[in-house]
Amino acid sequence: MSLPAFAISGSSGLVGAACVLAWRGEGRRVVRIVRRGAGGPDEAWWDPAAGRIEADKLEGLEAVVHLAGENVAAGRWNAARKERIRASRVEGTRLLARALAGLKRPPRVLVSASAVGYYGDRGDEPLTEDAAPGRGFLARTCVEWERATAPAREAGVRVALPRIGVVLSAAGGALGRMLTPFRLGLGGRLGDGRQYMSWIALDDLVAVIRRAIDDEALAGPLNAVSPNPVRNSDFTRALGRLLCRPTVLPLPAAAVRLLFGEMGRELLLAGAKVVPARLERAGFSFLHRDLDSALRAALGSR
Repeated sequence: MSLPAFAISGSSGLVGAACVLAWRGEGRRVVRIVRRGAGGPDEAWWDPAAGRIEADKLEGLEAVVHLAGENVAAGRWNAARKERIRASRVEGTRLLARALAGLKRPPRVLVSASAVGYYGDRGDEPLTEDAAPGRGFLARTCVEWERATAPAREAGVRVALPRIGVVLSAAGGALGRMLTPFRLGLGGRLGDGRQYMSWIALDDLVAVIRRAIDDEALAGPLNAVSPNPVRNSDFTRALGRLLCRPTVLPLPAAAVRLLFGEMGRELLLAGAKVVPARLERAGFSFLHRDLDSALRAALGSR
């Protein structure tokens, strides 16, 4: 007997590719929601900007996981880039949620990504899922992004919203971009280094998404982060220690603001001490609760 099928958007990204690999390893059929022309029954075409999607290919699926969105760190923000970031998340999510709501046999669950940017720059305040949203572009975008799932929820689809932290993998994301300068001995803290980094190992994030699919009690926001957020200075020292490289070249806050503008302020200098309260109450078991374990796993170190 075949396993129920899942669909996923953003399947070519770091997290999406890992999810597809894991699910196909279970022997499960995976329908990839793609922008290019669909190449068979296991791909569904969509164009979020044009408001078009092959909804019929999503009929009767068990779950839909939505990870697609413009890379927020691809370049310095200007008005046009910020609108692409916002629209790729909000309009894309709304299109997908409306499509699912209109199906004769909608999925049991929609797992729609959000981000810890929801909380803004919050200093040392521990933040559970009940915390109010913060200020700034990313926080406003996350609020809209999550609200855009409403059509699916109103149609009776359970909606889980993992607020994802910094994903640790040598294959990409923030850690992937850090490795070259750190290996060259050019790594250092950002600003004063006191800002919190709420992180999660890639393997744990894939497991969180899978748990969100399976656990009927998980609906609404879900902090997809390790139980042990760290300050940027501690992260810097841990990565340098593992790579056996010095980390004595800090990038002052003024330089971050000059080089990266608003993006630098919100992505590099801001911090939030986010904790996975709902996952821990649900008994979720993290493979990598501490940073050293996660970094060693990501870099293939023992």
